[in-house]
Amino acid sequence: MTTLTPVLTDNWDTERAWTLAAYEERGGYAALDKAFAMAPDDVIAAVKESGLRGRGGAGFPTGMKWGFIPQDNPRPKYLVVNADESEPGTCKDIPLMMASPHTLVEGVIVSSYAIRANTAFIYVRGEVLHVIRRLQRAVQEAYLAGHLGKNIHGSGYDLDLVVHAGAGAYICGEETALLEGLEGRRGQPRLRPPFPAVAGLYASPTVINNVESIASVPSIIVNGPEWFAGMGTEKSNGFGIFSLSGHVRTPGQYEAPLGITLRELIDMAGGMREGHELKFWTPGGSSTPLLTPEHLDVPLDFESVGAAGSMLGTRALQLFDETTCVVRAVLRWTEFYKHESCGKCTPCREGTWWLTQTMARLEKGEGTEADLDVLLDQCDNILGRAFCALGDGATSPITSSIQYFRDEYLAHLTHGGCPFDPAASTAFPSSMTTAAGATA
Repeated sequence: MTTLTPVLTDNWDTERAWTLAAYEERGGYAALDKAFAMAPDDVIAAVKESGLRGRGGAGFPTGMKWGFIPQDNPRPKYLVVNADESEPGTCKDIPLMMASPHTLVEGVIVSSYAIRANTAFIYVRGEVLHVIRRLQRAVQEAYLAGHLGKNIHGSGYDLDLVVHAGAGAYICGEETALLEGLEGRRGQPRLRPPFPAVAGLYASPTVINNVESIASVPSIIVNGPEWFAGMGTEKSNGFGIFSLSGHVRTPGQYEAPLGITLRELIDMAGGMREGHELKFWTPGGSSTPLLTPEHLDVPLDFESVGAAGSMLGTRALQLFDETTCVVRAVLRWTEFYKHESCGKCTPCREGTWWLTQTMARLEKGEGTEADLDVLLDQCDNILGRAFCALGDGATSPITSSIQYFRDEYLAHLTHGGCPFDPAASTAFPSSMTTAAGATA
């Protein structure tokens, strides 16, 4: 478990890795002929057997999601790739599409064949124009080489792939809001049921998967489901890209089996920056509850992180040392969620605004200790009551930070603001961080 397992990232250091020639030189598009020799249902069964779970945050079994598509429905079937990566701290899909877009394109072809879709879409966040252009060129190369279009590889299977640039809304990372945006409407979540598998894009059966989920499919087909299932843990199979950012010496993408620990990843990244210690971290981006150094040895798989009180999410590991004000960090995240709320439902639209007001007062050292209970009450009124997961995600850093760093919130009230001293070697008195359980 201490070694990396480069699969998706294996060709990132190849010269001009993003080109078709470089991709095919390393065996690219070999999965197509192997998949076309199988029945579509057998491809779905192989993905189910591999244990691949959604790499976009929820961790739902990918093969099971594909199996929900009603094949007796006469309407067209669609595959939509969610490439609207915008969770604070999440930075795995964009480098994957930049370094090796053909990995994703090949995954789209195999996945579309499995669910019997003849049209697929990659919905990319609109701000990343360089990624959009690279994907568009990769799709063009695939068409010219006969990997896309009519009668692919003489199989009789047809597929058209469209790269769609979104309008830059965080909410479009929610799958039904993404469908709304893809259809040309304002990106807001849909009421469910019906679920996308029954009535998704253009009211037709639709599968929506994350970039990394779809990009993992070719390697499963080529190497076999047993190979993939042989990595990771019993219930969280395979490998994943772990994004380390923040106060670590060598931030970046680390592809490893699920179940690796943060301690092992930090060691691979050269440790925390010199002279500093880990204070708190997120296991799956800012919408997952914070964890502390107490959790350094928690296996990073869906079950273990859940048991520790957080979520594995997108494996966006943001690491903060003792120079970071947890109150200020949480306020910044809360401001982000307030700004990105689509406004469709009252708990999220109003709740995130009030959370920001209360957090801002506390960060300035205004108010009383009772405001912490007000904050928790506000979170309780949002959690589970919002139209989608944005509201829930906005509450996670607040409730978890009060759980682990209540003393730091109180110190803001005592000092009349943040007690951070830029001239000091550490941000907070050691007695305060120890009381908050923030030292290793």
